[in-house]
Amino acid sequence: MKLATFNINGIKARIEALPAWLAAASPDVVCLQEIKSVDQAFPREIFETMGYRVETHGQKSFNGVAILSKLPLEDVTRGLPGDEADEQARWIEATVMAHRPIRVCGLYLPNGNPAPGPKYDYKLGWMARMEARARALLALEEPTVFCGDYNVIPQDADAARPELWTTDALALPASRAAFRQLMALGLTDAFRARNPAPGHYSFWDYQAGAWERNNGIRIDHLLLSPQAADLLTEAQIDKQVRAGDKPSDHVPVWVNLDI
Repeated sequence: MKLATFNINGIKARIEALPAWLAAASPDVVCLQEIKSVDQAFPREIFETMGYRVETHGQKSFNGVAILSKLPLEDVTRGLPGDEADEQARWIEATVMAHRPIRVCGLYLPNGNPAPGPKYDYKLGWMARMEARARALLALEEPTVFCGDYNVIPQDADAARPELWTTDALALPASRAAFRQLMALGLTDAFRARNPAPGHYSFWDYQAGAWERNNGIRIDHLLLSPQAADLLTEAQIDKQVRAGDKPSDHVPVWVNLDI
């Protein structure tokens, strides 16, 4: 099963680029972030005609996550537990009914800037809630994947110019510590497990020629439960998508799982 994560930075802006990538890459399941659309306005018919089931958790103009799947989806849930007052659409879960069922959690973790401040407090609080949810799912001892835009640069090797990020919420010590706490639950960073060398990125800003200079960062991650990690055969970044027509500032990251 080919499972991908892709922050599309607006479904309207990517209405041609996303179907083109899906046709070329043919993932079985893809988690989308920043769809920036309410559920009713998401152009689901485009993807349904390509053979995908579509589940969304949308929000007007901001955030929003979705799961597209060629395989049946069951037990779809929306919203990260732990704060009933949180109205931001950043989390969606479903069980993909493959030969061996696998729980997929699609997430768009808060950016947190400016830091310090309330946005950064929200980021750290959200990460604590995610850790609690991950603990609960891992206790089931089933194949589970947490994939999406984490807005965390795990270590300096994940940035072309780490010195530019020292005061940014994506790389502050508390952000990295919260990410390490997630990993310490027994999760595997799929891409890093298969590609240990530095120099791999999933995001290049639109400004200052970041793409042309390869001034990127790796913030889109697929973290695997031990049961899912045992199934991992491949992990890649589709870097070339960033050079396409009207690209997102992120590119797809994907894994193959032998299920």
